[in-house]
Amino acid sequence: MDRNGIQNMRAAIDIGTNTVLLLIAETRKNKFRVVEEKQHIPRLGKGVDKDKKISDEAADRVIHALKDYHDYLDSEFPQLKNIVVTATSAVRDATNKKSFLEAIKKETGLDVRILSGPEEAEWTAAGALSTLNGKASVRSLIIDIGGGSTEVVRMRKDAVIDSHSFDMGSVRFTERFLKSDPPTPDQISKCREAIRKYFLKRPFEDTSGHSGIGVAGTCTSLAAILNETDKYDPVAVNGAKFTLRQLQGVIHRFAKLTSGEIESLFPTILKGRADIILAGLLILEGFMIHFKLKDLLVSTGGIRHGAILKTFH
Repeated sequence: MDRNGIQNMRAAIDIGTNTVLLLIAETRKNKFRVVEEKQHIPRLGKGVDKDKKISDEAADRVIHALKDYHDYLDSEFPQLKNIVVTATSAVRDATNKKSFLEAIKKETGLDVRILSGPEEAEWTAAGALSTLNGKASVRSLIIDIGGGSTEVVRMRKDAVIDSHSFDMGSVRFTERFLKSDPPTPDQISKCREAIRKYFLKRPFEDTSGHSGIGVAGTCTSLAAILNETDKYDPVAVNGAKFTLRQLQGVIHRFAKLTSGEIESLFPTILKGRADIILAGLLILEGFMIHFKLKDLLVSTGGIRHGAILKTFH
């Protein structure tokens, strides 16, 4: 690939509770072509649910990831001038977010935009639909299970009708409920009940007849797991479908295993996720049950895709 020949180059970095993701894309009008993607898993949100504070160690891991991306972009894509950096739940909830953002600016020169819950939902939806190339139904419910929060967006065609950011995520609920490894049946039961109550707290009107779309690591990992592959292939994952029964089969299987045993089954796709994947799957199960969804369509799009669509014209 002649990288210097690519026009309208854009990049987006998403600082999540568990991951820091980089997307490099070529934009044309309201569409874009993915050029490259990279991932770090610094677990920024570790302990934030309990302490409400980003630890120095977690901050250092994130800054290291951002420096790595910054150096890579300078080296491989010198023509790239526009980088948008977003942060979500873990940073929103942290009492020391100001000093964290100042440290990022000092060490990397990058400005970070903290997305509100509604912004996170809207950007996620735009990113999710951008990769599906018309496969999404006219009416859809999009779920993005993050480490600290879960966004649900009700869509009609390309328009957001309703959205909400729930304060539950795979890192947050692992720390709060699934404290043993493997978790006890009682811990899993309490986690399921908490998920059920969260979805009941914030009703969505007129969701019958909607299809489901899932984005982010829990859904994309599950699609790969169901294919019995340890290779993450975004082309194979994007547009894949799975049923509630298939999801519950994986939950039943993983609930009996330690995080080490889970990672040994899928060491590549679950690296940095094995200890939190069960909580993510339980949230996904609660979503499908609550909204009476028999199956779910997977999108590899997300906040970083939405960031490019929403901020660059």
